[in-house]
Amino acid sequence: MRSIHTEIGIDRPADAVWIILVDIDRWPDWNPFAKASGRLAVGERLDVQIRPPGQSPMTFRPTVVKLDPGVELRWLGHLGLPGIFDGEHGFRIEPEGDGRCRLRHFETFKGILAAPVLWLVGDATRRGFEAMNLALKARAEGT
Repeated sequence: MRSIHTEIGIDRPADAVWIILVDIDRWPDWNPFAKASGRLAVGERLDVQIRPPGQSPMTFRPTVVKLDPGVELRWLGHLGLPGIFDGEHGFRIEPEGDGRCRLRHFETFKGILAAPVLWLVGDATRRGFEAMNLALKARAEGT
């Protein structure tokens, strides 16, 4: 199992950041890494396109596997058939007090192609996560 984990502190309350994060129809307004559409509900499939810096866009149809309002969103996607290259992508928002919160943005990869695919695009994907985190912070903080 392989993973990418990023995080960022945001000077806004967790509920304000959550509202921006789950408004996926507006991601194109601020998100340089991903766009998504669909209904955010456990069991629903989304259309997600990611654009890692320096890489071609990739489109997935993941299934929402966790939706804990105000706290955590996760989806599970597959490249081809399950077990080849599976990624569980997640966002967790944790209050830190004084109107601040911490966004944890992560993905865990499994499957027979996880190691070679991550070798090819892992660094760019991490940079994409970090770019999305910074853009969400800027959007939430109004900067």
